[in-house]
Amino acid sequence: MERGGGAVRGQSGLAKRLRDSGPAKRRLGKIGDWAQVAVVDLLERITIDSEQCGGKPCIRHMRIRVKDVLEMLGSGMTEADILAEFPHLEAGDLRAAQLYAARLTDHPVLRSA
Repeated sequence: MERGGGAVRGQSGLAKRLRDSGPAKRRLGKIGDWAQVAVVDLLERITIDSEQCGGKPCIRHMRIRVKDVLEMLGSGMTEADILAEFPHLEAGDLRAAQLYAARLTDHPVLRSA
């Protein structure tokens, strides 16, 4: 992984944190562990490069932003429609975009009294 312009190039920070965190150990003894490995593998498809697409999260170093994939899904396009329109995308890329967005919105909300 390289550093350039203050931003991490290559793997997203979220994917790296999940991979390096305790619960995401790569043991295959239990189904839960296998699912965590699958999540980490999906998130590794999301890349952030400060010199590409304004540093926005993209799919596998392509100029297809996570936002673009989410907007296509939200507009009613099916997974098959998107994959036909963008043959270099894979089904795992679409799942990775959704998972990335879900993880970004999963944070504590602090309210003042």
